[in-house]
Formats: sequence, C-alpha cells, structure tokens
Amino acid sequence: MKTSPDWQKSSYCAQGEACVHVASDHDAIALTESGDPGGAMLRTSPAAFAALIRTVKESHGRG
Repeated sequence: MKTSPDWQKSSYCAQGEACVHVASDHDAIALTESGDPGGAMLRTSPAAFAALIRTVKESHGRG
C-alpha cells in the first residue's frame, strides 16, 4: 500500500523554494509548497481543481 503521494513540481517553477507541488490519485488532488513539503497540504476533488486551473487561465492577463 502506497502511503506518500508522488509529487510533481510545477512546470512554472523557477530555481528556488517558491514552487507548488501537485499529486493525484483517482479521487483527490493534493497540493503543497516546496518550501515545506511536510507541512500544510490542500486536498480537493479533480473537478474543483480543474475549475481552479480553468479560472486562473481565463483570468491570466486581465490585470
């Protein structure tokens, strides 16, 4: 049984510790920050995460 997620670093992460890490399984998406990967973790549904990403992409460049 797998106990820890397979984290993927954001492709928009530059060098340093200000990155978002994402992991998924079949029923949840988890996000954490690279500066404290053992700290706070946000878990959400795939549908809610997709809505967040869609909203961020749509609002990018609006100011």
